[in-house]
Amino acid sequence: MTKGYILVTAAKNEGKNLPELIQSVAEQTIKPLLWVIVDDASTDNTPQILEEASRRYEWIKTIRLEERSERDLGFHLSRVVKMAFDFAADYCREKGIDYEYMGNVDGDIIIEREFFEKLIREFEKDSKLGIAGSGTQYIVNGKIIQPKGEEDEPSGGDMLIRRECFEDCCGIQITWGWDSTLKAKAKIRGWKVRRFEHVKAIETRLVGGVEGYWERYKHMGEAAYYFNFHPVHVVLKSMRMILRSNPHYKGIAYIAGYFSSLLRRREKIDDEEIRAFFWNKWRYKMRGWK
Repeated sequence: MTKGYILVTAAKNEGKNLPELIQSVAEQTIKPLLWVIVDDASTDNTPQILEEASRRYEWIKTIRLEERSERDLGFHLSRVVKMAFDFAADYCREKGIDYEYMGNVDGDIIIEREFFEKLIREFEKDSKLGIAGSGTQYIVNGKIIQPKGEEDEPSGGDMLIRRECFEDCCGIQITWGWDSTLKAKAKIRGWKVRRFEHVKAIETRLVGGVEGYWERYKHMGEAAYYFNFHPVHVVLKSMRMILRSNPHYKGIAYIAGYFSSLLRRREKIDDEEIRAFFWNKWRYKMRGWK
């Protein structure tokens, strides 16, 4: 194995989930050189859990944000994740810690024991692999579900990024979806982005019922509008979800989120390179939707 990796996590009121995540990272066959966890003004027992973890593991460093905000999967989360990566890079520079990979894992994820070892092996097979992750599994009605996904779309909740790729893409941008932006930048710059379903991660936050699915896929549709997806892409994708997914209304929620944003003329990403990338994405994705 080559040089190691650093890891970041943004956590807000994850007291129920963090202990399992911390244990799963501590049991990794290749542990992180540094793990920066940002407590985003949690009001539960998250601070106590992180304090205990940082005492137990010297490679865990924590940051506490005091200004409270609602759970935000957009711009605020991008700022928090950027803060974590910036802190980690500065800390490593100050301490002389050399690393080759940079990882992100959400606060409600559990990863298998060989998670990072398996990903690093994939990076070592291909020098052009820039970003890799799993197709995160989730729990519905007590059952673990493996969602279908495109091979070049790893989950943003558990990714490993080659440091050279990260720096080539100018790091984290403040957008509605920092992970989608980073993956798009990597592809534009010629890096490979891959999803490896043999690498296992489970989202412990329960998903189920109409409200849970509807909100999740409505948010995905809103994100599609923000990133400037072509309407043809959105319609085709929603039809595919309606015909092939279970429950079928996921596709309805997705297209509703997109067109509600369109009718309200909501803000789009202020990056012409990214806007052009997503606008034209449907042309080659159609081949895989047959």
